Amino acid sequence: MAPQFRLAAEWARQGAVLMAWPHSDSDWASRMEEAEPVFRGIALAVLADEDVIICCRNPSQGSEIKRFLTLESASRGGTGTVHIVAVPTNDTWARDFGPLTLTDGTHHRLVDARFNAWGAKFDSALDDQVNGHLHSGGLFGKLPLNPMNLIVEGGALETDGCGTLLATRHCLLNPNRNGDVSTEWMETQLRAHLGLDRFLWLDHGALEGDDTDGHIDTLARFCSDDHIVYQGCDQPADSHYSELQAMARELAGLERRDGTPYRLTELPWPDPLYTPDGRRLPATYANFLITNHAVLVPVYGVPQDDEACETLDACYPGRRVTPIQCRPLLAQGGSLHCLTMQLPPGVGLHE
Repeated sequence: MAPQFRLAAEWARQGAVLMAWPHSDSDWASRMEEAEPVFRGIALAVLADEDVIICCRNPSQGSEIKRFLTLESASRGGTGTVHIVAVPTNDTWARDFGPLTLTDGTHHRLVDARFNAWGAKFDSALDDQVNGHLHSGGLFGKLPLNPMNLIVEGGALETDGCGTLLATRHCLLNPNRNGDVSTEWMETQLRAHLGLDRFLWLDHGALEGDDTDGHIDTLARFCSDDHIVYQGCDQPADSHYSELQAMARELAGLERRDGTPYRLTELPWPDPLYTPDGRRLPATYANFLITNHAVLVPVYGVPQDDEACETLDACYPGRRVTPIQCRPLLAQGGSLHCLTMQLPPGVGLHE
């Protein structure tokens, strides 16, 4: 029997990381000065040893971005290449509108899910067309791009690469995506399109200020097929305490295929951060990005940053931990992982 194509784990070999640059017609318009340094920092960290594909507003913006990143990366000894494509976007959350990667261990395919901005909360028509533009423009090389008539975001899916999915019901089953669907219906769709065959559902876990209805990539992540790292909360007075403690108990009750429990590692709870008008910001250390040789960790200028980096360093031996100051991203409801989507070998422009 031929190997089955399955949703790839993030730690599988990558060919590039996809990003979409902020512009003056996006929600970043009034925050460009503080946002762009974060985008540059993420791109440069990836370029240390991996390519970056960047969607930009127009060729002029693209030339400026490529010139800066190429020169700065070279000065740091980076070996990755910057690939620029001018494509219209509504926003910058490539994790959620970028393509999903399937692999059989040797070959790769890309899947283009539908995107409606987390339940039609914002405009999304341009973002929903990005993957088609990239494919027709040759940015995906010879890899096929298969459409999936299902509204689902990359940030809602966490897999061990062996067919197991970790997700929250409140997000994937939310009627603002695919209507009023059952768990069984959703599992059937994910089996058919993404090769998943085991489903671990969480009923708890939420962050104030999060627009996604509970993306798993803000809450809990696989380190391997037997190890999960998750965002904890050890402050009983914090409004998140009960919900995240309940999530931790759910995780402790999950079993691997062989019936044994997962190894669990808790991430520290960052001190609360707020907007000037008092709105809580969705800071989480679980929103990190795994690349071929590194783990890019969002930090926020709070005392728990160092402990979070040390914790993730122990979770991913053999990968260097690179902290990225991501506090400016929280104002738009996301963080580091939300801005990025890993892509398999074979992507990029090949002249």
